[in-house]
Amino acid sequence: MTNEQQPISGVPGKFTALTYMTLASGIVNIISGLTLTGLVIIGTIGIGVLCAPITILPTILGVFEIVYAVKLMSNPPQPVRPSQTLAIFEICCIIFAGVIPVVVGILALVFYNDPEVQAYFNRINASS
Repeated sequence: MTNEQQPISGVPGKFTALTYMTLASGIVNIISGLTLTGLVIIGTIGIGVLCAPITILPTILGVFEIVYAVKLMSNPPQPVRPSQTLAIFEICCIIFAGVIPVVVGILALVFYNDPEVQAYFNRINASS
C-alpha cells in the first residue's frame, strides 16, 4: 500500500459515535420527513401538496447526513471537515418535532470541539 491508501489507525471513540449518530439521524429524518409529507398531503385531500416543499425539508437533510456519514465511515477515510452547518440544521429540526436529530446535532457540536476528534480530523485531512 502506498502512503495515501493506508488506513489511519487510532480512530477516537467520539468520532465513531459521531459517525453512527449522524447516520441514524439521517435515516430518522428521511423516514419522518416522508411520513410528515405524506400525512399532510393525505390529510388535506391533496391540497397539502402546496406545503410539500416545507414538509420535505427533513428528508433533504437526512440525505445530506447519510452522505456525510458514509464519507466518515470510508476506509481509508476521505478528507472531510467537521460539518457544523449540518449539526446546526439538525438542531433546527426541533421545528418538525425531531428530538433525535436535535440531540445528535448538539452532541455533534460538542464532539467537534473535542481535542482528540479535532486531531483526528486534522490527520485525515493531512493525509490527502
